[in-house]
Order: sequence, then C-alpha cells, then structure tokens
Amino acid sequence: MNPARPASAFVNKHAPHAGGHRTQSGAALLMALLTIALIAVLASSALWQQWRTLSVETAERDAQQAHWLLTGAQDWARVVLREDGRAGNTDHLAEPWATNLREARLSSFLAAAPGGALTLREGLAEQVFLSGRISDMQARLNVSNLVTGGSLNTPELRSFVRLYQALNLPEAELLLWVKNLEAAMQTTPKLQAPLPPQRLEQLTWLGISARSLARLSPHITVLPTGTPVNINTASAEVLSASVPGLSLAAAQNWVRERNKQPFENLENARSRMGSEASGLSDNRHSVNTRYFEVVGQLRHNEVSVLQRALVVRDGVDTKTVW
Repeated sequence: MNPARPASAFVNKHAPHAGGHRTQSGAALLMALLTIALIAVLASSALWQQWRTLSVETAERDAQQAHWLLTGAQDWARVVLREDGRAGNTDHLAEPWATNLREARLSSFLAAAPGGALTLREGLAEQVFLSGRISDMQARLNVSNLVTGGSLNTPELRSFVRLYQALNLPEAELLLWVKNLEAAMQTTPKLQAPLPPQRLEQLTWLGISARSLARLSPHITVLPTGTPVNINTASAEVLSASVPGLSLAAAQNWVRERNKQPFENLENARSRMGSEASGLSDNRHSVNTRYFEVVGQLRHNEVSVLQRALVVRDGVDTKTVW
C-alpha cells in the first residue's frame, strides 16, 4: 500500500501552473490593448489623410472656379471699356467704368442675364460674392516716361522730384533708382545693369525702399510705353507734380472744377483755369486714357481670390497686357 502523499506536496506541485496562467492572461490582455491602440492610431491617421486630401481638392476646385469666374468678370470689364470708347474720346470719373462694384452675390448678376437662368451648380451662385473696380493708370506718373530713347527725360524727372517733395520722401533715393532705371533701359545695357521693371513692385530691385513704394503706389505706375497724364482723372498730387508751377492748393481747385464739369480737351482746361494751366503740355497731358487696371475679387466659402489685370484700349479694341 502506497503511503499517502502530504498535502504540501500537492500544493507545491500545482502553484507554479496557476501563477503562469495569470501571467499569460495579463500578457494577452496587454497585447490586445496595444493592438487596439495601434488600430485606432492607424485609423485616425487614415481618416486625417482622407480629410486633408478632400480639403485640398475642395480648395483647388473652388480656386479654379474662382479663376474662371474672375476671367468672365475681366471680360465684362473689357466690354464696359469698349462701350465707353464708342461714347467718345474723353475719359473722366463720372463715367460708368469709374464706378466701383461693391461686393454682391453672383446670383444677382446671373439673374440680370437674358432669361434670368442660373448656369452654375444649384446654390453655388448664392454662396459666391463678387466685387471689383476699374482704375485709370494714366491718372498716375508713368515710370516709363523717365527714360526716352535711352536718355533721361529731364521734365519727367522734375515731375517725380515734385512728387517726392510733396510726399516728404528722400530725393537721394529717387536719383539712385532713376540712375539704375536709365542703365536698365539702355539699348544695349551693361551686364551688371538691372532688369527693366514691368510691374510697380519690381521697382524695389532698382533701389526704392518698400516704405517709399507704399507711399508712391497710388500716384505712379509702370506701363509698357510712355503715356501722358489724364488731367480729368489724376489726383491733386499728380496734377501738382506734372504741371510746372501748379501748387497743391491750385491742383485741388482743378479737381473741384473738373468734378463739376470734366475738361473737354486741353484748350478747354486752359480757358477755364487761366494762367494756372500755362504749364500744360500737349505731349505730357491729355483728357483720354488707353491703359486701365481691372481688379476683381471673388469670395466663396473660405476661398478669396484677387485678380489684377492691365488692359489697353485702342479705340474700341481692348486687349489684356498682363
């Protein structure tokens, strides 16, 4: 008969197996939690990537739609300028093109179209807001007038000097960037000469400071060719700078006078303004304009697009320069 085994031997034999089972269960639970956490991270990452891709595609689609709508608005502005060209050769600030277009829903424009039918996706026209303006670029001093045939144009330089003085800007800076402009616009410029500017903001590479450019930007422009100043649309500062001997106070009087009735031609301005108009020149002043800037802004949801274009008008023919 086998002797009975002690109880302690039975406990010692099975205790390690119970502890191992608990350890394995804890490890399995931890692995499950880690797996769930990993799946959650991967799912969140995939969801974020999908959301980001959708947002980018939506923004690109809205921007593209805005671009095409603004292109249509630019064409509409060219039609306005063409019809104004049919009306006569005098341009002034009481004409339809000079009226700014305040922000309005696109649906209000489409409703005015023949038939009044919306041609855009349902509801899109109600979410799109359009605004814009047409500005006379010959109401400003033209930087291109400073150099004629590769040589500095002294009367034009005097006009810029007077404008600098009126705006309290350093004349030394003016002489510096005009010298660089003369070098850039030579028939055969030197290798170290700067590139001739095509846009107003490009004047900074000639040596003009950002502060001066900000002050000058409402009064000067860069056009492809030399142009006269339109005395019907120029500001008092530009009139005072471009007309020798005309003070700023007298120029402000010109503005008030033309607001009552625009100048029909230079002779009409001379007869109405008397001796103050003695500085008017047939080569440097006019009452009509060829170059206009068209600015359109479109807002749709979180996308806002601003488009600027330079338009030249020859008679009733209008073309986009840039």
